[in-house]
Amino acid sequence: MIRRRWFPAAITLALAVVLTFLTVPIVAIFADAGPAQLLASLGDPASLDALKLSLETTTIAMALIVAVGTPAAWLLATREFRGRAAATTLVELPLVVPPAVAGIGLLAALGPRGLFGGALEDLGISLVLQTAGVVVALTFVASPFYLRQAQAAFAGVDRSQLEASRTLGAGEARTFARVAIPAALPGLAAGVALAWGRALGEFGATLMFAGSLQGVTQTAPLS
Repeated sequence: MIRRRWFPAAITLALAVVLTFLTVPIVAIFADAGPAQLLASLGDPASLDALKLSLETTTIAMALIVAVGTPAAWLLATREFRGRAAATTLVELPLVVPPAVAGIGLLAALGPRGLFGGALEDLGISLVLQTAGVVVALTFVASPFYLRQAQAAFAGVDRSQLEASRTLGAGEARTFARVAIPAALPGLAAGVALAWGRALGEFGATLMFAGSLQGVTQTAPLS
């Protein structure tokens, strides 16, 4: 009997250790500041500007991620093609890049002296030290979280439903919109939540690429 009970006790202990390790530092932050101090800080104009900017930029970033990432995830989940594994790896690459390095990479690619900086200037587009730069940074660091979850959600859709839709005369676009997305919606919603949470907490890439100018690029984490 004792031998049978050791494993449930072990996994319960493991979960308790994980939850304690992951939650205590977060609780400590609020314990150090205190609710009254946190509420008082909301009256600071700089805090309000930063919070408003965070909400605006994360909303725009998420709209871009969902609009482009959803069909891209569908392609990765339903097609077999040469280079698919490499494409999946590249999509997930920002997950292992430190945020500050991600900001440096964005500067090297999109900054005034970056690979595409000249082309952007010719088009009258400026990203560094601009609100648009915040959106770019948030999109870069948060999109892999949505793409991974969306790809898994589409891969889990019952193929018989998709085949039935095509058999009844629906094209792939209609099947995608009317069958695949509703079936994968819980997974897509989870991906949105993960990506939005990552975008709201972004610090390093935003600071390196867009700076910290109040009312322009200073998001809540920077403030």
